[in-house]
Amino acid sequence: MYGKFQQHLASELAKIESDGLYKRERTICSAQGAEICLADGSKALNFCANNYLGLADSPRLVEAAKKTMDSRGYGMSSVRFICGTQDVHLALEQAVAKYFHTEDTILYAACFDANGGVFEPLFTAEDAIISDSLNHASIIDGVRLCKAVRYRYANADMADLERCLKEAQAQRFRIIVTDGVFSMDGNVAPMDKICDLAEKYDALVMVDESHSAGVVGPTGHGVAEQFNCYGRIDIHTGTLGKAFGGAVGGFTTGRKEIIDMLRQRSRPYLFSNSLPPMIAGAGVELFKMLEESNELHSTLVENVEYFRDRMLAAGFDIKPTQSAICAVMLYDAPLSQRFAAEMAKEGIFVTGFYYPVVPAGQARIRVQLSARHTREQLDRAIAAFVKVGKELGVLE
Repeated sequence: MYGKFQQHLASELAKIESDGLYKRERTICSAQGAEICLADGSKALNFCANNYLGLADSPRLVEAAKKTMDSRGYGMSSVRFICGTQDVHLALEQAVAKYFHTEDTILYAACFDANGGVFEPLFTAEDAIISDSLNHASIIDGVRLCKAVRYRYANADMADLERCLKEAQAQRFRIIVTDGVFSMDGNVAPMDKICDLAEKYDALVMVDESHSAGVVGPTGHGVAEQFNCYGRIDIHTGTLGKAFGGAVGGFTTGRKEIIDMLRQRSRPYLFSNSLPPMIAGAGVELFKMLEESNELHSTLVENVEYFRDRMLAAGFDIKPTQSAICAVMLYDAPLSQRFAAEMAKEGIFVTGFYYPVVPAGQARIRVQLSARHTREQLDRAIAAFVKVGKELGVLE
């Protein structure tokens, strides 16, 4: 059988490549950071990591991870409810809840697991899930695992959301689900208006803070802070793999009873090893750092404004953004790959995004800014974008 299946796969892979959609991985031989070393020995400025606060190589977090590994070991070899819960896991859950002003938190191996495990334990075929059309794949997959009635509204379109809410009055319970920051465009969900509609039509609210926590809001505490929605959002999910240190680990934080039910029935939690102690220990230290100073967030905001304004002035088409994501629109998939390849020759590490990661005809270079980028590094990246843009006919 595999001979025939192999031919099928080879044909599909060849078509992906001929369509200009084949994804290749580039190897980094250094710590993640604003500047990285590549496998060929060259160095590049990195503008495509989710390392928003620049903490992926933080000496303080590395030291915290080492100390926790020395005292609590390398791994847990168990799920939480058997013998996989350490004091450091509980401390991290409390720190997350404090950060988001919620009642309780549950940890997962990744936010993909948090989103995949949140709906099925809470909702049945009697209920409704109302999801933004640009929500992350993990939310989409989580919804698919649940038997609730599904509604889908156009991205951040409150009139369309209200339409869905009216239709969903036929169901017992309703929940509105949205990304905080939409990862491909960089726009922020209007949480105040979403909460208003939720209260009007008797619905719960859930937000994925993966790209918003540490980034948006006056002190970077996410969309609840930005829109003054503390207490109005029932469920937050998020990750430790982006602004919060860039490692692994996800969480769901929110109402006490919701978190308690997830501990009882959420399958990714019940059937996956608990987080390695070093990740939990570094996570606890991370939230101490964020309590002490807002300097990294302030620097990130300055870097985003500087880069965005100069790229727009140069003539690039950039999606409106309120986050650390700047989508430089190219629209053509092969062009996005060529653009990224030419940028690599200039020592700038960026990636072309194209279907199926984004809709067909919406190819782009997604630039992600970090608090660790210096002004000189930003200028080098902008100059490279302008040079390559002119060479490839993107700019006049």
